[in-house]
Amino acid sequence: MDTNLSQPRKNAPYATYAWGVLLFNLLVILVGTVVRATGSGAGCGQHWPTCQGVVIPVAPTLHTIIEYTHRAVSGLDGFLVLGLLIGAFRLYPKGHSVRRAAPVAALLTIAEALLGAVLVKRGYVANDASVGRAVAMSVHLCTTFFLLAALALTAWYAAGRGRVRLLSQGSVSGALALAFLAMLVLGISGAITALGDTLFPAKSHEDVMRLAEQANAPFLLKLRIWHPYIAGSVGLYLLLIAGLVAHLRPSSDSRRWGGMLGWLFLAEILIGLTNVWLRAPVAMQVIHLMFADFVWVALVLLAYSASVDGAVRVEDIIFSPGKDAPETTVAARVDNAHPTWRDYRDLTKPRVISLLLFTTLTAAFVAAHGWPGLSLFVVLFVGGYCSAGAANAFNMVIDRDIDAKMTRTAKRPTVTATIPAGKALGFALIMAFVSFTTLWLGANLLAAMLSLCGLVFYVVVYTLLLKRRTVQNIVIGGAAGCFPPLVGWAAVTGDLKGSLAWYLFAIIFVWTPAHFWALALLIKDQYAAVGVPMLPAVVGDKKTVTQIILYAVITVGVSLLPVVQGLAGALYAIPAVALGAMLVQQSWKLRRGTDRLSALKAYKYSMLYLALLFLALAVDARFG
Repeated sequence: MDTNLSQPRKNAPYATYAWGVLLFNLLVILVGTVVRATGSGAGCGQHWPTCQGVVIPVAPTLHTIIEYTHRAVSGLDGFLVLGLLIGAFRLYPKGHSVRRAAPVAALLTIAEALLGAVLVKRGYVANDASVGRAVAMSVHLCTTFFLLAALALTAWYAAGRGRVRLLSQGSVSGALALAFLAMLVLGISGAITALGDTLFPAKSHEDVMRLAEQANAPFLLKLRIWHPYIAGSVGLYLLLIAGLVAHLRPSSDSRRWGGMLGWLFLAEILIGLTNVWLRAPVAMQVIHLMFADFVWVALVLLAYSASVDGAVRVEDIIFSPGKDAPETTVAARVDNAHPTWRDYRDLTKPRVISLLLFTTLTAAFVAAHGWPGLSLFVVLFVGGYCSAGAANAFNMVIDRDIDAKMTRTAKRPTVTATIPAGKALGFALIMAFVSFTTLWLGANLLAAMLSLCGLVFYVVVYTLLLKRRTVQNIVIGGAAGCFPPLVGWAAVTGDLKGSLAWYLFAIIFVWTPAHFWALALLIKDQYAAVGVPMLPAVVGDKKTVTQIILYAVITVGVSLLPVVQGLAGALYAIPAVALGAMLVQQSWKLRRGTDRLSALKAYKYSMLYLALLFLALAVDARFG
């Protein structure tokens, strides 16, 4: 922590220079990628710092030119970082953060050079496929990431930004620390996978997968199977953190870097898929790594924005039921809170979770054509409950302001401060971690990633982005509830190749609007009072009922597609028709009136409909 009370202190020319050094380091990294991707690491032999024993090589080959270029720009970078260090001590007072970040950058630059020497001296270049090279590359990549972080913070501090208070950020600090760790793991897996692409080129992606799945395949090839799932899982977590931090530490910087982090990683995923499709050409490898570095820098600056001294901690605000304004001076309510296990149970919304768990487990029965096994059943139950419970806990933290004004939600533990929002956030993060690890270790990484995808979709897409902005919030955001059957299916099969899995997804997707709008009819006035544009509060009951009927009819049609495609038999078809007819009938009855009893009947039957429909499909898969 900084002790200098004069901070921030801005020096525009130095800040510009610091940003320039950061950009030049990115150039150095990209040149290094070309060295690895072209197998030019041995272009100077095992000589370092000279090249082939001389300062300037004579009659160099193309590999020599590429390696020598990398060493030249790395050497120039060393002088630029030295200038950064000298400027820090000449232009900034003792105790200023620039004087702390710049020396770290200088030390890491030296470490980078020494690691490069180790790679050359030990022959971890060109066609070497040893474990030692993979370890050295992993250390090299971590050092590079830390160097970029130090340079980014040097520039940020130089621009007059405030001090950081990392140790006073509560659960946000832990969430960010896990994000950095996840990015390091992803970077390492990506670097090793890229090395495998270079050393073991293949004619097609199918050829890559075939070679990687062989029992005697080199570990560099085997990691190719894991890397996409690691990338997807880490990306989902980064999207979650970006959304949460931008909400819990609201500022122009946190919103900017949170949004930047999200968009950059989505671009990185698309580039990665293109890289796979094109079989990892050098240019795509360079672009892929460049965006990985951009993502890392965006994460660093997001973390800084969240931890800067004086940042608003939204989770510390306590909202009182029935009041328009938040109370910020009632800390005694938090200090005196003694939550029980029942309060934490309520955070997870167990009644809501029950239907999600049922669709998960019945999908596993369908995929297994019967009992999936006790161990997998338990794994899906625990992992599914923790994932959905975490999503609901995140939702309660985010929506405390409107929950406090709605009768239906005013007694939630995050509103009454029975469980302070900071502790609820920590609880949600732990639940999410338990869910992911349980599904990964007990089933497979695909199932864990799909479960995390549903959680992130609910928290970020629905709760943070859509719920308060558009009348189509539940139509799009309702997709979060479609992931549980995919999780159950993937846990059994290890893939999503069966079209029946996607029919399960589609059934829930088109069922959700009719189901939720029936509930919204009951509390439309409360939604209107807090400014949430649920359909009945915006267009009125009559138009909402028309939409409910429309989606009910579509749901019945989609539910019969497995029968049409020959994926389900009579044991499913007959109940599907009967249940669907009753769903349309219950929806049609709302045309006579949307009183509380009618809306409640439609809402409750929609839940029974989905449960019985999935049960019928499970029975058909076993006995049909």
